[in-house]
Parts: sequence; structure tokens; C-alpha cells
Amino acid sequence: MTAAVIFGCAGTEITADERAFYRDVDPLGFILFARNVADPDQMRRLTDDLRESIGRSDAPILIDQEGGRVARLKPPHWRAMPAAAKFGELAQVDRARAAQAVRINHELLAAELRAIGISVDCTPCLDLKRPETTSAIGDRAFAADPHLVADLGRAAAEGLLAGGVIPVIKHMPGHGRATVDSHLDLPTIEADFDDLADSDFVPFRKLNDLPWGITAHLVYKAIDPERPATLSPRVINEVIRGEIGFGGLLISDDMSMKALRGSLDVLAREMLAAGCDVALHCNGNMEEMRLVASGCGPLSPAAALRYERGRQRVNREPDFDTEELAEELAGLMA
Repeated sequence: MTAAVIFGCAGTEITADERAFYRDVDPLGFILFARNVADPDQMRRLTDDLRESIGRSDAPILIDQEGGRVARLKPPHWRAMPAAAKFGELAQVDRARAAQAVRINHELLAAELRAIGISVDCTPCLDLKRPETTSAIGDRAFAADPHLVADLGRAAAEGLLAGGVIPVIKHMPGHGRATVDSHLDLPTIEADFDDLADSDFVPFRKLNDLPWGITAHLVYKAIDPERPATLSPRVINEVIRGEIGFGGLLISDDMSMKALRGSLDVLAREMLAAGCDVALHCNGNMEEMRLVASGCGPLSPAAALRYERGRQRVNREPDFDTEELAEELAGLMA
């Protein structure tokens, strides 16, 4: 049975050990990083090989291709995309123009990803940019205004869906108040619930119909002072599923980040028990992946239904003139 986990791989091609491991575990899908990228032909081979290893030609393959400094695909083979904050700056001048630019940018992005076999993009980032926001978020955030973030996030998501790629909203229920990098340490958020509900939760609430979302490795003291959101039944059930009303597939942020403490098998069990549908492990380390796999059961029926509903949202036959779109985007951003 398909396991409730998404794995990375170590290099630009899968090894015999990886192939055997993936075959035995049958993860839901895979995620790729810069270490996995050489050129378009290599990427097509890799995505084909990953799917072949588990015998599912439609298995999701994810990437973090946001634009700006979070871009696993880079020139000269791929387009250099603006960071989200650039669109937020444009919105201060012309909000409608910015939303159109965001949508077109993500339609182009979808075409680029589909061409190399990638079907899920871990964007848009719906976190709010505040003066104290850690640089780990920084210009990945569109703006400080939650309603503007929601509007631009909607445009990004609709562009991806129209282009045949599933968007993933992140980091739920909001990473903008973090003052430390959750890749390195566990941030704690002191804000009270009403403040969070009136600001940080707003973009996620307004986009709660989207198909996939990623949790935040943050402690929200007003909700659960003991556990980060990824491991907290209270945050997931009462806030992400309840207050925000998110109905899509919920995956953890990368469980090898240093914000989480403990053995990876235990962490996998805890995050799935807390309400995450799928555990995400990114670094491709085989020893770690074996531990994670031992803690992950099969994809639950509810998660399988959410996954299938998300697949139905994607345009299966996108037909864009990418040259025209690129020209239109350049004009909007000028």
C-alpha cells in the first residue's frame, strides 16, 4: 500500500539502493532539490525513473520553485523568476496589474515544470512579512497585508492549476512572526489567538479550498505551548482544519529541519497521528529515510480522498503560448 510519505533522493540519478527502497516502501511521491538538477534532459530521465521505481506513472513529484532565492531550477536552463516581494511591491502601485503578473508568471512556471515531469510546486508562500520576520522567509512573502497576500496567492495558485501543476500553500497556520529560522531552531510565537486569527490565518482561510498545504515547524503558545504545529493535534484540528477550514492534503514541512527534535521514526508517527496526511523528508539520506519509513503507515482513506480531489483540480490539457505570456509578463513588470 502507498505509504504516507514523500521522499527526496541523493543525486541527479537514482541509485540501485534507492530504487529498491522506493519499490519496497511505495511512498506517495518525491521531492527534488538543486542537488538533483543538472539540465532538462537529465530531469526528465530522473522524474521518469522515480515514477518507474514505484510503478505509478502519475505519482506526484514536488519542487520548491518559488522565485528569487528559493529556486531549485536556475539559469541558463530555466528562467530567473522574481521573488514574491517584487509582486507585492508592484501591487502597491497597481493591485490588479500585480495579480495579473503573478498569474502569468505561474502559468509560465507550470509549463516549465510540466516539461520536466514535475507535477507539484511548493508555492505560494502565504506568510506575512513583518519587521521582525526571519530572513528565512523575507522576500518569499508577498507583503504584510493579509488580504493582499491572499489575492496574490490566489493568482499564483490559479496560474499553476491552469498550467497543470498543483500548488501548495505554506506555511500553515503562518510563519511570518518567526524571528528565527526553523531550518536551524524552533521558533516560538507569543501572539494571542485573536491577533493570529485576524492577520496570520487570513490568507490561509481565504485560500482554504486549495488542494495541498504545508505545516509550519513553529510553536504557537496561545494554541499549544508544548508542541510545534506539525506535531500538534490542537493546531491541526482546531486551527488548520477548524478555524482556517483547510480541506486539502496536509503535508509536513521537511522533518529533517532542526526545529524538530527526536528520532525520525517517532516524529513520523507523531506528525501523522497529529493530523498531517503525509510526512515530508527531503535530504535523500538513506539511513534517515529508512527510519522515517518505519514510522509511516499507509496513506489513510481520508488522505487518499483529499489527494484525489486535488488531482481533479488540475487542468489536464494546458495550452499556453509561452512566448506571448513571457512578453506580457515583461510588460506588466516593466
